[in-house]
Amino acid sequence: MEQADAGEQKIRILIADDHPFFLDGLKANLEAEPDMKVVARAADGRQAVELCREHAPDVVLIDLRMPVMNGVEAIREIVVCSPTSRIIVLTTYDGDEDIHRALKAGAKSYLLKDVFREELLAAIREVHGGRRHISAQVAGRLAERALADDLTEREREVLRLIAGGKSNREIGVALNIAEGTVKAHVNNILNKLNANDRTQAAMIALRRGLFRFD
Repeated sequence: MEQADAGEQKIRILIADDHPFFLDGLKANLEAEPDMKVVARAADGRQAVELCREHAPDVVLIDLRMPVMNGVEAIREIVVCSPTSRIIVLTTYDGDEDIHRALKAGAKSYLLKDVFREELLAAIREVHGGRRHISAQVAGRLAERALADDLTEREREVLRLIAGGKSNREIGVALNIAEGTVKAHVNNILNKLNANDRTQAAMIALRRGLFRFD
């Protein structure tokens, strides 16, 4: 455990999560450290942004799935309104697209909620010190994403409708495109995701975090 020097200021932390029990436990764990202090807690993304604007915390721990405003949107706003705050995502989502979107939005680290306490504390100190903290698991997910062909926006729209149980004809009507064009998009999706059929493609997309059904 790292100790705070007598004259050293504590790392001021804001935590944002919509589960009060998790918030309480996380706060207790962090404040057991001599160099950390929780200055605010937020129950939704919008509140996280407002509290960051008010407190300008050193480090923000934020979940991705929250009411009012999701984590990625909140990260984008925090980067603007509190530019000195370093952001760590702490979530249950491990899809490569989730990770990519969060880091692209401005997060300096991405951790899963089952992370060991020691790694969480290390990540907070590293990020506070101006460094990134990318675990081997997250790095592996990003490497997989880099090797995969990206879907176009239209293909993502088609894939979302496939996952919603729509037929090619229904997708064509919904997107105002010909059924033959839908079939071409479906073939491209299967090839890019290395999927055998529509159902497997939808499952792969959900696992990777290409889209969410809330």
